[in-house]
Amino acid sequence: MGEFSGKTALITGGSRGIGFAVASRLARNGCTVHLMGRNPERLERSVAGIRDETGATVEGIVADLGDEKSLADALREISRKDRSYQFLVNNAGIARDGLVLRMRLEQWDEVMRVNLTAAFRITRAVLPAMVKARCGKVVNITSVVALMGNPGQANYVASKAGMIGFTKSLAREIGSRGITVNAVAPGLIETDMTANLQEGARRSMTERIPLGRVGLPAEVAAGVCFLLSGSADYITGEVLNISGGLYM
Repeated sequence: MGEFSGKTALITGGSRGIGFAVASRLARNGCTVHLMGRNPERLERSVAGIRDETGATVEGIVADLGDEKSLADALREISRKDRSYQFLVNNAGIARDGLVLRMRLEQWDEVMRVNLTAAFRITRAVLPAMVKARCGKVVNITSVVALMGNPGQANYVASKAGMIGFTKSLAREIGSRGITVNAVAPGLIETDMTANLQEGARRSMTERIPLGRVGLPAEVAAGVCFLLSGSADYITGEVLNISGGLYM
């Protein structure tokens, strides 16, 4: 029996990167995990991989959080009467970088819609069962750039900073129901998103990290799973900075 046996987690953006690492760690510790992702083939591979490795119950939910119909279908799926989640990890996110002077409104709106508004809607769909049970844990994946700013990413930074405000407000709203809400702010982590950074930008950022290296998804997953564990029952409204000291 693992630490999370008997619990069920919903993880958005769960088919790769940080979300996949969180799902794998939870599954290895007995948790049932439901992964949400927009690419059906990649999602199925991820579900099968975790299931084969851990023997846990794993399910995929296909959802493009930037598409209204796809998101609405997913919301109906996770709101079914026979479903309840003890854990929610809002991890899904996209970047559409550009300087503010050149940024199109569509770039701004798309990032806000996926990174912030979808997280609000998914959280709202999951919360009623948590409130009824008077227990649950929500972890929102923000970013270290939400704390320090980053040129060329005003839309992404604003969406992730909004996630911090959402975390703290929600923590105050539902703490009396026995539900904790926290955020994790990763720094430069080895993911598909950061793999697209130009080598010069990547090297420059790495040189600013006191630990002198890029982080791993598993290291972020360890922080997320701590906040989901019983060891963090008296922690809420906090932002856990996992950036190797990039911001302090």
